[in-house]
Formats: sequence, C-alpha cells, structure tokens
Amino acid sequence: MPNDTEPVSLSRLFLFFIPMGISVLLINLSHVIINGTLARSDNPEMILAGYALAMSLLGVTEKPAVLFRQTCSALVRDRTSFRPVRYVSFYVFGASLAFGALVAYSPLGHWIFGLAYGADPEVEREAIQAYYSLMFLSVFSGIRCLYQGVIIYKMRTRWLTIAMIFRLGGMFALSQYFLTVGVDSAMQGTTTFVFGMIIEASISWWEASRLLKQMPEKDENCDVTEPKQVAAFYNPLLYSSLIVVWLMPILNALLGTTTRGTLAVASFAVAGSLMNLVLGFFTYFHQIALLFVKSNPAIVRKFVLMLGFVPPLLMVLLAFTPIGPWMFAHVLGVKDELLQACIHALRGFLPFVLIFPWLDTLNGIVMAHGETKLMFGSQLANAVITAISIVLLVWLLPGWSGALGSLALSLGLLAELIFLAWLFRRRHMNGLKAV
Repeated sequence: MPNDTEPVSLSRLFLFFIPMGISVLLINLSHVIINGTLARSDNPEMILAGYALAMSLLGVTEKPAVLFRQTCSALVRDRTSFRPVRYVSFYVFGASLAFGALVAYSPLGHWIFGLAYGADPEVEREAIQAYYSLMFLSVFSGIRCLYQGVIIYKMRTRWLTIAMIFRLGGMFALSQYFLTVGVDSAMQGTTTFVFGMIIEASISWWEASRLLKQMPEKDENCDVTEPKQVAAFYNPLLYSSLIVVWLMPILNALLGTTTRGTLAVASFAVAGSLMNLVLGFFTYFHQIALLFVKSNPAIVRKFVLMLGFVPPLLMVLLAFTPIGPWMFAHVLGVKDELLQACIHALRGFLPFVLIFPWLDTLNGIVMAHGETKLMFGSQLANAVITAISIVLLVWLLPGWSGALGSLALSLGLLAELIFLAWLFRRRHMNGLKAV
C-alpha cells in the first residue's frame, strides 16, 4: 500500500490501474454476453425488457454488498480488523438474500414490477422469474467484493483480472448451452450471471484467504476491532450510494410508459451494456486519485489527462460510424427496430462518457481528503436532476425510446460533477480564508 512519502511514477500507476480496468472491462463484456444471448430468443424485446427490469432492481440490493470492497481495503490491516468487517457483511448479505426471496416468491414482486414499474403482464412474469436465481447474486457479489478489498490493499490487482477471465469463460460456456437448448426466458440470463459470480467469488476468496494468512494477527497501527467501528465507516457510503441506485428502477418504470414501452426498456438496456463496455476500463480513476493525489498531484493529473478523453472518442466511433450497427447486429444479434433504437440510445450516452472520468477522479480527491459527505450532496443532485429530466423527456418526447434514459442519466451526471466541484471548491476556499 503506498504512503504519502513513497515516490510514484506513471509506470507504477499503469501497473496498478490496468488490471483493475481490465477486470471491469470483462465484467461489462459478461453483460454483453448475456444480452447477446437473450437477444437471440424468439421474443427478444419481451425477454430483454424482463431481464432489464430485474437487473435494475438488483442494482438496489447489490450496491450495499459491493461497498465492502472499499470498506475492506480501507480498514483491514490485520486478521483482527478483518473479522468485524466480515461480521458486518453477514448482516448485509442476509438482508439482500431475504429481500430477493420476497421479490421472487411473494406478492412483492408483482407490486414492484407490475404496479410500481407498470410492466406488461408478460414482462412482469419474466422479471419475477429472473429473480428465482438473481436473489442469490448479491450474496456472491458481496463475498467477491469483501475479499477483493484485501487483494487491492495488498496491491495484487492482477487477481481481479484472473478471476474475471475464469468468470467470463464459465458464463460463455453456459450461454452456449442455453443457445443450444433454446433461449425462452430471462431467467436463463440471470442464471448465467449468478454462475459467473460464483466462480469469481470463489477465486477471490481463495487468493484473499492466502493473503490474510500472511498478515499479522494484530497490527499496532490499526485500531479496528469492533463492528461498530466498521459501521461508522460503512454507513455513510451506504446512505450516499442508496440515493442513486433507485434511478435505474425509476428510469425503466417511466420508459415503460412511453409510446413503445417494451422497445424503450430493451434498447436502453442493450445500449447501456455497450456503453458500460466502452467505459468499463476507465472506472478506477478514483483509486488513482485516492491513493496518490496528496503526495503526487502532478502525476495523477498527467495520468488522467492521458486517458480521460479515450472513452468519448470510442463512443463517437460506435454511435456515429458503421462500427456501432455492426456490433449490435453481429455481436449482440440485435436487428430491425430494436437496432435503430439502440443506436439512438447509445448516442444519448456520449455526454455521460465524456463527464465520467473527471467526476470519478474528483470523487477520489474528495475521498482522499476524507470529505465523503460532499459526495452525498452531489449524488443527491444527480438523482434529482435525472428524475426531473426523465419525467420531462417522457412527457415531451415519448417516441424517443431508450434515448430518453441515456439523456436523463447524462444530465444527472453533469449535475453531479458541477455540484461536487462547487462544494469542494467552496470547502477549500473557506479553509484557506480561515488560515
């Protein structure tokens, strides 16, 4: 783990960053595999819409589990400090599993997908059935992130890539099996997802367990010994993240009320998977800023300037050249009206990928200064602007299909960047005046 006085170079930043970037890229490629498999069914719009609705709700239940990656990497310095983190994680994983079971096997699923989302009965059925397997996803995702926190702290980020390669291989093999027997349900997509997550969690557990055995029983510089100390760090992250995780369910619910609701939800989901594939490699700028900005701000600035403009350039190639339609048609198996709607939705994501690298870097700077309360305010601004935007866009332009969702997300992210920059600047200007 780097400290404030340790020198850093561009080569070291790349060695730390690249394995994490590749792992996220492979994660998003796994979503492309699933969407491509479901798109080859006899009724792709309905099945993709059901899968998208189920996955949008998963974002709410999985996020608390994912936060254990940051929590573990920040707090665990010995085997003693790992135990309370693991103890708190059990409660979170158990709550996620219970909620998923209620969605799958109680009227709650109908209330969420049929009433709150306003989905058609067929799409509602697909979404609920998808949760028969998806209810287990948060548990295995949380186990993965818990142990990845140890791996990141020990600077062994190549294991994130190794685990993802095995996960991707397993998912691809299972998707080929489903294509052979016939794709007729969104649950086949979620089963593929859970199967891959089990593989990744198992490998992360194996490597992190080995690293934990090498760590001391008690580090004299670490004072984390009780669950309440973990909760003091974890809870602010949780409250901040829970603001924005509800955006996808809201977006999908409102997209379902447009002129072609099923087409809008399906195209937004497929375009989003390709956008995430473009952006995936570049989602760890916050780690670079968090670890190195205080001791080496110039090298961090240089690193971000070198890579920050790559995502929008890639998005331009996909959204405004024949490369995009070719990928949708030949890689994802999308065609006809759905293909055109996906292209339009992808173009709406261009501002999103332009803004994201700078916001992610700023988030890392804020965390490095211990000012995570500012992120709560900026994410609240994101949620408010996104919600207002999607309501207005659906009302004014109901025929724009999935592009409504991508434009609303882009506007929300812009609001988050502007508000966070303003809050951070005001905080530090006030600090300078006080000095």
